[in-house]
Amino acid sequence: MSDLLAHVESVWQAVVPDLPGFTVEVLPSIDSTNSELMRRARAGLMEPVLLAAEEQTAGRGRLGKGWHSKAGQSLTFSLALPLAPADWSGLSLAVGVSLAESLHPDVQLKWPNDLWLHQRKLGGILVETASNGLLAGDGTAHQRLVVVGVGINIARPETAAVSALDSPDAVLPAMAPAGLSEVLVGLTAGEVLERVVPTLVRDLLAFESQSFAAFAERFARRDALQGRSVRLSDGTLGTACGVDLQGALLVQTAQGMQAVTSSEVGVRPC
Repeated sequence: MSDLLAHVESVWQAVVPDLPGFTVEVLPSIDSTNSELMRRARAGLMEPVLLAAEEQTAGRGRLGKGWHSKAGQSLTFSLALPLAPADWSGLSLAVGVSLAESLHPDVQLKWPNDLWLHQRKLGGILVETASNGLLAGDGTAHQRLVVVGVGINIARPETAAVSALDSPDAVLPAMAPAGLSEVLVGLTAGEVLERVVPTLVRDLLAFESQSFAAFAERFARRDALQGRSVRLSDGTLGTACGVDLQGALLVQTAQGMQAVTSSEVGVRPC
């Protein structure tokens, strides 16, 4: 039995009380766990499911970047569940908060969707949604299926082969990605899956009812960019000053404070 399969039952038992109808699947290889769940959503399958893969051959990161993994070297999974929050803003940040807190005290968050360990990229998050056209129970918002894709390096990738997170940041380009084994020696991908998924489900349900405002202080404690010089995708330079209650990055620039919602952000080299 594979390492991931050995932990499926424990994950399911921990999650199903909070998410009735929840299922867990593990595949030996797939192009992309997010792509597969989005394909299912387009076919009308909107049930809550966790899909993990031993190997991902054509994964996708943010802004179309590649995201690949090898068995035993990293953990890649996607979690799909129907949600109807009043405000979707900051969802990827809330996911990051949940993962970082479950992983290790040294794990930080680089806005908007990266996990950092010791100033190097440890993992990435890709959030997508598909509509099912239904109203939430109180009739106030349309429910959508959210698909949360997560990739975490377990072993530290070799410099020559930027592995599970083959989406190099503009941040510290000379630094190789990090691996969780640097701070949690011997922890397997299956153990990490069991460690993060139940809390992630609970936090996503909390996000649905409370939006990002409930996660803002928790994000601030893990914010890797706070007080750093940053460069936006349009070349604007400034200093990162945290995030607002909608999850926008606040950057103090020569033109004043800007709330950034979509730019790619890199730490300016010193």
